[in-house]
Amino acid sequence: MTDTKARLHHDLRNARESLLWKLDGLGEYDLRRPMTPTGTNLLGLVKHIGGIEAGYLGEVLGRPVAYPPPWFADDPDEPNTDMWVRAEESSADVIDFYRRVWAHSDATIDALGLDAPGTVPWWPAESADVTLHQMIVLMIGETNRHGGHADIVRELIDGTVGLRPDFNGLPEGGEAWWADYRNRLEQSARRAAGR
Repeated sequence: MTDTKARLHHDLRNARESLLWKLDGLGEYDLRRPMTPTGTNLLGLVKHIGGIEAGYLGEVLGRPVAYPPPWFADDPDEPNTDMWVRAEESSADVIDFYRRVWAHSDATIDALGLDAPGTVPWWPAESADVTLHQMIVLMIGETNRHGGHADIVRELIDGTVGLRPDFNGLPEGGEAWWADYRNRLEQSARRAAGR
């Protein structure tokens, strides 16, 4: 693939699919349960990245989504409302929102050239002027960053790891091999700490 825009779009699509795959097969509790001291959870990551993409590949480029979610309000009723999903919010609705954002972003990417200008109103004025190219690269980074969070959260929930169902990128090894590997890392860390 030699076309820059096509390559970037391909990479963004792969990052999105990988993130969403982390939700496959889980029940409502595991989708929403906080797995870190700051409450990181799988469905919250999807909700958050959907909002980020709607902003950077929508509003910033003069193409706002027609269905902004309630957590886009200028004065949300509490902090971090985009990082978790309330019991009354449907996981299907959050996933559907993210997929609709994909469609909107994909249409934006298809319609505009990489040099199409945009403005990020929440950035400082001296760096607010951007291009579609910059926003696609930013979204690849953001999606992969949060995908990495999802990798860890999913592994903590049920041990599922990998980039996608058919490729995990890890060495072949059974449960005993991984236990031994982790033990060797622990011992190395203890020796380093004792120096």
